Amino acid sequence: MAGGLVGLLDDVAALAKLAAASVDDVGVAAAKASAKAAGVVIDDAAVTPAYVQGLAAERELPIIKRIAFGSLRSKALIVPIVLILSNWAPDVINIILMFGGAYLCYEGAHKIIHYLQGHEDKDHGAPAALQGPEAEEATIKGAVRTDFILSAEIMVLSSKALLEDEGSVDAGLVQQFFTLATIALIITVVVYGAVALIVKMDDVGLAMAQRDDEASKKTGAALVAAMPVVLKWLTIIGTAAMLWVGGHIILAGTHGSPINWDGIYGPVTDFEHWLEDSLPLGGLFGWLGNTIASGIIGFILGAIIFFAKGLLPKKAGADAHAHH
Repeated sequence: MAGGLVGLLDDVAALAKLAAASVDDVGVAAAKASAKAAGVVIDDAAVTPAYVQGLAAERELPIIKRIAFGSLRSKALIVPIVLILSNWAPDVINIILMFGGAYLCYEGAHKIIHYLQGHEDKDHGAPAALQGPEAEEATIKGAVRTDFILSAEIMVLSSKALLEDEGSVDAGLVQQFFTLATIALIITVVVYGAVALIVKMDDVGLAMAQRDDEASKKTGAALVAAMPVVLKWLTIIGTAAMLWVGGHIILAGTHGSPINWDGIYGPVTDFEHWLEDSLPLGGLFGWLGNTIASGIIGFILGAIIFFAKGLLPKKAGADAHAHH
């Protein structure tokens, strides 16, 4: 028994040393992989504040907290699924990624088309807090649903980047899991920490405006006046990011397995390389060219889905809610 216990302790010690040596590897791999998903992270951070606009001030942080915990639950479900599919069914991952990209395109195009049709005030005129608990709950569910799609995109992109990285190719499943879990935790904290700071900035400004010294009053008044503009621009940036990220995912997906079609990817990539070779700061303009092309592709696809969805028969409950 003693020999078995000593052997077990030796094994535990060896695993502990291995885990300690792997911490740096996990951190480096997480940083590299999450960088590849930066576009979706920006999208997530820009989209989320729109869901708490108009809510009562005392409800903002509790609602952000609920959305953040919903995001963590989503990632806890997504990470093992992505890990399994990435290693044993990469084509399935690409298909899932494209469906997620198409959803982002639809969401972005939906916002733009509704704005152009003059429905913006009808959709978002009254704050959810004033409409009652049901509207607030629907707001939270909508945010968690959008976050689920974005979280899946972030995890899939991170996993693909992790497997493509030469230094991570031989990483075992355990290290891959901890790397993706690290990415999930860090991104959730960063995104929702930033969202909390953004939506509470007007309260900080109001508190500063009530101080006695003149500098604090001016700074506070400027913050309060700036926040509606900041939130409006975040909504615009979030919509543009949805189209850019979604369009780029579709663009790259058509090029990769199992589709392997270069009908769109080839011309866009050729245009990007032409900009890089022809202009000063070619790398910047090449990136801009690819981004604009991805956004256009995203809007076209999203508009097609939007109008196709409009042709489908509507449920009676949805009609009643829409007329209400």
